[in-house]
Amino acid sequence: MIKRIWPIAAAVMTDSLRRKVVYVVLVFAALLVLAIPSLPDYGLGVEGAVFREVALALSYVTGLVIALSLAANRVPSELEKRTVYNVLSKGVSRWEYLVGTWLGVLGVMAGTIIAFTVIEMVVGYLTYGELMWRLWEGAFATWLEMGVISAFAVAVSSVTGPVVVVTATLAALFVGHSRSTLLGGEGALALQPFVPSLDAFNVVNPVAHGSGVPGIYMVSMLVVFFGLVGVCLSLGVLAFGRRDL
Repeated sequence: MIKRIWPIAAAVMTDSLRRKVVYVVLVFAALLVLAIPSLPDYGLGVEGAVFREVALALSYVTGLVIALSLAANRVPSELEKRTVYNVLSKGVSRWEYLVGTWLGVLGVMAGTIIAFTVIEMVVGYLTYGELMWRLWEGAFATWLEMGVISAFAVAVSSVTGPVVVVTATLAALFVGHSRSTLLGGEGALALQPFVPSLDAFNVVNPVAHGSGVPGIYMVSMLVVFFGLVGVCLSLGVLAFGRRDL
């Protein structure tokens, strides 16, 4: 099974890195990070917190743009070019194809977010003389959420085109972050009672203004991640399995 899934994931990562969109978005986001210190000061002692908050927001938007650009069109383009038929004819099942595609996108997202976080830390250290290690907690949460988003996008893309995929994914993103608005609470550490929504990955306040994210909450984010990804991919596999190719 792994021997069939891994080549698909590797092919997705290789093809994604050939596209200019990943590098263009990353460079543009890096330039914005360099501009963060030029923002108006919000008071003595809080400049670093403002930098972390804006940096996390930029990391999130960067991850979202790249996740949508890679996941929304991967399966439809493979179907249009008919290359998926060659893959499936080699004994690869449809669920292995979808899971491999998602893992490839997830791998590219990991590399992108790591590179972006390194840039943020370098700029933060050069500007404020502080190694902002808590940014890695925010990067981890962003990566997990983008994993869920890309799983949803891959699942929807198994039955429809990229325009519908992007629209549906953005709608799901909005609904997924409506929990705190509807039920109260702001972000990760205020989920009472706990509901497995995308709000679980919102760690901006503890990372930017607090003392970081507790280890137990990191575990809870992983539980939500695996749960939501499992549901999305299962539905995608079910729909893709019923599609007449």
